[in-house]
Amino acid sequence: MTSETQARVREAATVLGYVRSDLGRGLSTRATHRVALVAELENTLYHQLMGPIHDELVQRSYGMVLLSEDGDEGALHERLLDRSVDGAILMTTRLTSSLPYELSRRDLPFVFLNRVGGFVDVPSVTADNFGGARAAGELLIGLGHTRIGAIVGPADTSTARDREAGFRAALDDAGIALPRTLLVRREYDEASGRLGLQAMLDTGKPPTAIFCANDFIAIGVLNRAMERGIAIPDDLAVVGFDDIDMAGWPAFQLTTVSNPLMDMARCAAGMLIDLIERRDINPHQVFPTELVLRRTHSV
Repeated sequence: MTSETQARVREAATVLGYVRSDLGRGLSTRATHRVALVAELENTLYHQLMGPIHDELVQRSYGMVLLSEDGDEGALHERLLDRSVDGAILMTTRLTSSLPYELSRRDLPFVFLNRVGGFVDVPSVTADNFGGARAAGELLIGLGHTRIGAIVGPADTSTARDREAGFRAALDDAGIALPRTLLVRREYDEASGRLGLQAMLDTGKPPTAIFCANDFIAIGVLNRAMERGIAIPDDLAVVGFDDIDMAGWPAFQLTTVSNPLMDMARCAAGMLIDLIERRDINPHQVFPTELVLRRTHSV
């Protein structure tokens, strides 16, 4: 079709009020050119990833459908497997979830982003959670801390598992114990930081430093420390993980581990489209992390 013919077709379509129908195209091609993004919507870390995922998909001529992973797995399975989407990005899937198994069994392409599942070995885009947490532990040990606590995420998440393992590796190498009273497993939110620090204070032998498995937890620790008159970092050093925008705010200036989430988000979207369109991929992308030194680890 020549450019002149294309111009005439567009002009005719405008006159007739024609709008291209993705649904109609899907009926003929059996492809919807839509991708589902599955996340726990209350976890605000993932809100900032929607933009880069959307932009990458649009550049590849795909749309995005946002689905909440809110505990009703049956409804989520039904929504994903009704063939209204060509694939899915799973951002907050727990290790015990049956969703990856069902998607794999029904041959729906999907990619893990910042998490991995417990049932099937499928493409994933993650950060070096083990290495980043190990570096955080080594930083605190290098400052002379020997009584170090940790507040990590839910035990059934791969991020909490890997970050705890990396932190423990640093302690083990230095011959430092992690008492049960100084390890708290909660959710990835600010309240968990507050409650976690309070639990350690209630033991009567609080730590001099705390590693937090994400920045929201760390900010909760900082807030609770301020309420209790605990000086940061003189009385308590705090290190987070992810380097969200809030971590760099003047009110916090949180020392943390940088996690290249935006790059990971774009990579996951591109990887999924390549899977859908049956191109070769590198199935397990691990992005490097690095320490970001601010004011909560040392004076």
